[in-house]
Amino acid sequence: QVQVVESGGGWVQPGGSLRLSCAVSGSEYSIYAMGWFRQVPGKEREFVASINWNGGRTYYRDSVKGRFTISRDNAKNRVYLQMNSLKPEDTAVYYCAAPSGSSAYINDWEYDYWGQGTQVTVSS
Repeated sequence: QVQVVESGGGWVQPGGSLRLSCAVSGSEYSIYAMGWFRQVPGKEREFVASINWNGGRTYYRDSVKGRFTISRDNAKNRVYLQMNSLKPEDTAVYYCAAPSGSSAYINDWEYDYWGQGTQVTVSS
């Protein structure tokens, strides 16, 4: 049983920063690629960032490139999303997900395990 749990969400003013954390348990048999997605009410879930099994390759959606950084610590089974220069349009529920593979996937259908989500709100 693989479990994925996000944390670190909250409220921040525009231009501020947050760091999201993702803890993965039950992953002792393999090292997964990991991804971050986000969703707002009434809209489709969208890709944010992903990282391959050893952290050597990453992908970002264009709107967050240069502001967000995905990283991982395999020894701790954790993945992070550092979010800087936050904008109101970044407001969403952020989800961490794990596929059954090692590549930096960018499609939600490639992911098998999902966290419960953590709310990020950017406003004045």
